[in-house]
Amino acid sequence: MPGYESRRWYDTGGTTTIKFTGCVSNGTGAEVRLRKDTFGPDPAYTKAVFTQCFASNTSTSTGNWSDHGSGDYYFAVNEAGVNLVLTVRSLTVTY
Repeated sequence: MPGYESRRWYDTGGTTTIKFTGCVSNGTGAEVRLRKDTFGPDPAYTKAVFTQCFASNTSTSTGNWSDHGSGDYYFAVNEAGVNLVLTVRSLTVTY
């Protein structure tokens, strides 16, 4: 659903990669944004638009975020309120 937030994880810095495989929805793309969990407004990093994962149930979309410091992170999907109902066959986060 719009504004979905993932679980939080602790990252010591480096690169974070988020992969969606086999996307099914009422749309053709999903906006994925890495966010840092802090007190107050959470800083947001560059948005990735995932479209390739909609091609088939084995197609993958990948977003990479470079070094952003240590801390607790999560990703949000379609924060702008796009009315997208999304199902993802496989989801991988590496950090």
